[in-house]
Amino acid sequence: MASTQDAWYISLLGLAEHFRTSNPPDIKSCIQCLQAVFNFKPPQRVEARTHLQLGNILLTHTKNIDLARTHLEQSWCLSQTITGFDDVKFEAASVLAELFEQQGQPTHSKPILRKAIELSQHSVYWHCRLIFQLAQIHATEREYEVASSLLGVGVDYAQISNAAYTRVLFLLSRVMLLLIDKKIQEVLPLLNQAGHLVETWAGSPHQKEYLKVFFLVLQVCHYLMAGQVKSVKPCLKQLQQSIQTIMAPTWPDDDAVCGSASGESFVWLSRQQLYVLVYLVTVMHSAQAGYMDKAHKYTEKALAQIDKLTSSEEASEGSGAGAGGSGSVRGCAALAWRLRMALLEHAALCRLVAGGKAHALHEIARAAHLLSTAPNANAAAAHTPQLHCLLGLYAMSMNCMEAAEAQFHTAIHMSQERDLWMFAKLNLAIVYLRGRRDNDLAQLMEQVRPEALPTYAHGLRAASYYVLGLQAFFQARYNEAKRYLRETLKMANAEDLNRLTSCSLVLLGHIFLSINNSRESMNMVTPAMQLASKIPDVHVQLWASAILKDLYRLAGDTERENEAYQMHCNFSQALLKDHFQATQLPQHALVHWTTGAPPALPPPHS
Repeated sequence: MASTQDAWYISLLGLAEHFRTSNPPDIKSCIQCLQAVFNFKPPQRVEARTHLQLGNILLTHTKNIDLARTHLEQSWCLSQTITGFDDVKFEAASVLAELFEQQGQPTHSKPILRKAIELSQHSVYWHCRLIFQLAQIHATEREYEVASSLLGVGVDYAQISNAAYTRVLFLLSRVMLLLIDKKIQEVLPLLNQAGHLVETWAGSPHQKEYLKVFFLVLQVCHYLMAGQVKSVKPCLKQLQQSIQTIMAPTWPDDDAVCGSASGESFVWLSRQQLYVLVYLVTVMHSAQAGYMDKAHKYTEKALAQIDKLTSSEEASEGSGAGAGGSGSVRGCAALAWRLRMALLEHAALCRLVAGGKAHALHEIARAAHLLSTAPNANAAAAHTPQLHCLLGLYAMSMNCMEAAEAQFHTAIHMSQERDLWMFAKLNLAIVYLRGRRDNDLAQLMEQVRPEALPTYAHGLRAASYYVLGLQAFFQARYNEAKRYLRETLKMANAEDLNRLTSCSLVLLGHIFLSINNSRESMNMVTPAMQLASKIPDVHVQLWASAILKDLYRLAGDTERENEAYQMHCNFSQALLKDHFQATQLPQHALVHWTTGAPPALPPPHS
């Protein structure tokens, strides 16, 4: 029978739980009951557990972060010396480490997690969970090699522990990090190994399908990073079929997918998050392939899905989901933020191609506004250079060449992403070309010549040949220009890079017109016009219609010359009208933003 003292704190714990779960929750009374437990000098185990409960409740329901941290620290300190007691010990370490990370102190998180990993080798679930968490912190800090080797330890540990599903999760997570770190040579063997393990999976069919979606997302990203738009199609189709299977009403919830084995209770993302991610990679594919309308349609669907996802997560947070659940809710919010930002960036890019500068500016402004709600400094730092790059493209389309140059320079100086850096430099080269700044251009072109670019970057290399062709055209070196552009065409056609194909064809048409070869010019401009209409790319259509007008005039075909002239006028008027609309928007001031936080603007409409 419990002593009077035991009865007191057992009653207080029961009362605290009653206040926490009542509707609405009475958090103040709950906290008072838990704090009263310490007055009865409870055993060390009860004291450690109560500190953990208080830490979680203060984190979830109050803004008293310092007090929450104190309780978590005490729980972690007390429980380390208690044999067994895994749930309290390792949850305290995990929540405390996450709290330090959110406060921008990852250096405090790392030793806590390393110690917890050392102590948890007998507990498969906690050991794996803590390895994932520490790897995530190193990855956020861009310490990719450390994160990758930790995940490698996880692969081996899961294999020894017969946690086959978790082993594949560790392996795929490692592939994801190598992709982020652009270690493309190391990606393929691991991706193939993971693919084989998924293909020959003999366990739960639900786990197989879930792992297959994770694997296919990485495979699609691998192709898209390289600009291999055509090669990716079969994988993307498979991914879209797999996500439909997972989203079916008969599919079990995430807990059921994990199964009952303690070392296998992990999901990479919830199925709703996976659904949005598949939309995002589909948008990325459509944008690269030059299907702007399709990209826009999928962007709208994905953004609506994110709204649904965040409102359901906020509802679950508001309902006072169990203590310790706050971390996952914060993680979900951070992921939703990143997905929304990536979608807005792609939406802006597609609008610019299609000649909708005012719409593009609207999307850029939405993204700039979103920066102010970034989940952490690293997230904001990762996306700010991309916004400057988009503003550079917008300024170019508006003929604000000084602003475009400043934006591209800002993106180059701020970015740690080699591919973004190259993309910005290729566009800066076009700014120099249009400004006839030959010396600046010559220096820049040394850095972005095709042979200077990484071998995996198929799309960037093709674009580099195009810029070289444009440079040769401006300098009236027509044979050289043709040689470079044929290289672009060969690479663009091989991977269905439709926008580069249409740009190269129209430029070749212009070159043939310049050397009085009307027949060849027509052979280039006609397919360029057809492709540009399909994208749609209004700037290429404008350029092609101007060349067609001249070709029909030379051929003495007055009727078609007038048709081409009318077409040219229509495109020109539409672009001028859009240009004027964009200059009238207060968001146009963003072209002058190069340092600090974005300027205060009217709140964007969703």
